[in-house]
Amino acid sequence: MYAVSERLSVGIEVNPLDDDVGPLANWRVLDETERLPALILGTSSDRIGTPSGRAVYATLSKDLESWTGLPVAPYAGTAYGTHDDEFELIGGLRVRWGDWFSTTSLWDGHNLHHLIDRPITDWLRLGGVAVEQDGKYYFGITIGTSF
Repeated sequence: MYAVSERLSVGIEVNPLDDDVGPLANWRVLDETERLPALILGTSSDRIGTPSGRAVYATLSKDLESWTGLPVAPYAGTAYGTHDDEFELIGGLRVRWGDWFSTTSLWDGHNLHHLIDRPITDWLRLGGVAVEQDGKYYFGITIGTSF
């Protein structure tokens, strides 16, 4: 991913196990305010587990800490996936467990997935993922960097 601006990121997604390469984009159309959620549009590969297809999505997200005192940020929206040729309701919840890690649980319209993310330095992040596929979980490790 490359940050074209503070609001727009674009990139290329490579899924070698499915021999799939496609565009990634994330555009924050409306910023979150004290009262209103952010609106984000984007595209990526279709949901986890599909052998092919692209998805386009629209989500609303809002950090609720100032309202609830809890470090939570839910999101909800819809995604159109070309693999199944249908719209799905999607959503999730991010919880910040202090400065040293956060968790995100997300519903892709078919399955529930869980992520954990921990900053190591200003430019390096480590994490884990638990991906549900039809009631069975698969686990992995994530490494992220920025420059």
